[in-house]
Amino acid sequence: QLQLVESGGGLVQPGGSLTLSCAASGFTLDLHAVGWFRRAPGKEREGVSCIVSASGNTDYADSVKGRFTITIDNAKNTVYLQMNSLKPEDTAVYYCGAFRSTSWTCRLEDPFHSWGQGTQVTVSS
Repeated sequence: QLQLVESGGGLVQPGGSLTLSCAASGFTLDLHAVGWFRRAPGKEREGVSCIVSASGNTDYADSVKGRFTITIDNAKNTVYLQMNSLKPEDTAVYYCGAFRSTSWTCRLEDPFHSWGQGTQVTVSS
């Protein structure tokens, strides 16, 4: 059974950094795409970034380009989201999802599923 577990959230000041982890169990990330999404209070879920395991190709929301970096460690079966220059508007619960894909690229509109429980990121002074 495909299971994803997010971790690494916390409270950080504006301009600070955090690294989120998304650990997969019950399957390997080979031939999968993994995406990070977030939901702020009162808002719809928003796609943040995705990565394709086979190719390493990535996609980012415009709001995080140049600040966030998604990477994958296939040996650890884990995807990371390095978040720099954090802003108060980045405050949200961050989730990761995955789906089996044979494509060389990913898009934030792709059918990600098997969401983890989420990890809270709060950016505040």
